[in-house]
Amino acid sequence: MPQKTPYQRHANRKHQNWLMYKIGERDLVNRVNFIRGTVYDLGCGDASYRNWVLSQAEKYVGVDWSDSIHDISAEIISDLNEPLPISGESADTVISLSVLEHLTKPTVMLSEAFRIMKPGGHLLLQVPWQWGIHEEPYDFYRYTPYSLRLLLENSGFIDIDIKAQAGFFTMLAMKLNYFVASCIRGRKFKRSLIYVMAIPFWYLTQLLAPLLDKLDKNWQREATGYFVVAKKNN
Repeated sequence: MPQKTPYQRHANRKHQNWLMYKIGERDLVNRVNFIRGTVYDLGCGDASYRNWVLSQAEKYVGVDWSDSIHDISAEIISDLNEPLPISGESADTVISLSVLEHLTKPTVMLSEAFRIMKPGGHLLLQVPWQWGIHEEPYDFYRYTPYSLRLLLENSGFIDIDIKAQAGFFTMLAMKLNYFVASCIRGRKFKRSLIYVMAIPFWYLTQLLAPLLDKLDKNWQREATGYFVVAKKNN
């Protein structure tokens, strides 16, 4: 039986961004048929998806670098901007979620992902688009669907499918919610008061945004991010 995803285990509707975790995991779970065999997670952080992956696949291998600001639980410590100490054609699937924007050499990572994949294997990739600067100073790029397709094609991938994760209203709700969260400062009583007042606002915006997104006929223009599936030729 499939394990619960991290969001399903720890969903907290009091946060300003629970919708983004829900959307991100929806897009990953909807591609569960690609999670098989040996899975490499490039930029795994604390490997929060390990148990979920292992409920679908035979092996999970987390890869990350030692200078990450996150807790690291990786089998392989390596800089994703450099060639990886991994044998070629050893992965059935490569996943990399919210990582590419933090790399100074994204083409190296994509080329290495292609190299370590078996013929017929798949890459599952997620990147932000309309999203604020985060994890400073390691936030370097934002990618349009056209730049993603170009980078992936140049790395050798085929059957590239790029989907916007949400529309204008979800993007707007997230920006508003993060702005409100940035206002939670000052003395403890003031912070607590603003937080309590913000919770219903955060909840309502995230509840309504997906419904209002149905009015947006072109999600790609103002998407919060994109989810990509790409294949290595047989």
